[in-house]
Amino acid sequence: MSAKQLPLFPADGEALLTRRSPLADALGPFQHYLRQEGRSPHTISAFTSDLRLVMEFFGDTTPLSHFTTPTLNRFLEWMEQGRGVPCSRKTYARRVTTLKVFFAYLKATSVLQADPAAALLQRSGAAPLQPVLDEGDIQRLLAHTATLRVAEKPDARPDLLLRLLLDTGIKKSEAMALTREHIDRTNPDQPLLVVKHRKPNAVYRERKIELDPDWLAVLEEYLEQYTPENEIFDCTARNLEYVLGDVADAAGVDGKVSFETLRWTCMVRDYRRGIAPDVLREKMGLSRISWRETGDKVARLVALQDLDER
Repeated sequence: MSAKQLPLFPADGEALLTRRSPLADALGPFQHYLRQEGRSPHTISAFTSDLRLVMEFFGDTTPLSHFTTPTLNRFLEWMEQGRGVPCSRKTYARRVTTLKVFFAYLKATSVLQADPAAALLQRSGAAPLQPVLDEGDIQRLLAHTATLRVAEKPDARPDLLLRLLLDTGIKKSEAMALTREHIDRTNPDQPLLVVKHRKPNAVYRERKIELDPDWLAVLEEYLEQYTPENEIFDCTARNLEYVLGDVADAAGVDGKVSFETLRWTCMVRDYRRGIAPDVLREKMGLSRISWRETGDKVARLVALQDLDER
């Protein structure tokens, strides 16, 4: 590697990088380094995209000195389990490679004294299966959230959230963007959730998902209790994760109950009910390419549950 002779200035002459520099400031110099190394435009584009994902998770103003092996592992766990977007083994491996090349560059150019990505592990073999809830777990969770609705201080939010995620499998970002206008009550006996995307180029991904008519009653209770002005869930996403965690603890359900867990649980339940794979793919808002791996995992999870029930 020729990194020791590299200048720390990108082609446009940005300021010298130091360990206190924000992550975003290192992107230009890193691209310059990759070009000097003879990397292809495709590789540079892929590495850049991967680093922008790192910025999405940590924030682009995070100083370079913040990164350690544990923090990078936390990012990889989110990318694979918590982001709500399928991550193939090939993509996972490339992103680990991006981190290794990026931080090796920072160490070789003396921006950092140690390389936090050196200890990151590449994975081989089949992708691990996501945890899902069995019907016993689901019934215990629903029983507990039902009691919260009639408690001395009624709280419909846990029941509203749990039912919504179990029935629709929507992602965290989609749940946080929901407003009253996303609930189509044209046919009260068959209400629909209209999942919309704010980006103009994502209009084609708008989809409609059937809702349990009984969920509307829970929604009315919730709206009266919380009186949100715009988004239905007018708190932080982390707050909702805490709600799910508290429900799991109170119901005696082992393991993490999260948006991601409930999304996969929804897919497994729908698959077992006989919903056609292509219909399920569209309900989840996934492309045909993304569904190849996701659909295979869902089928394997169903098979495992069938074995457990025998």
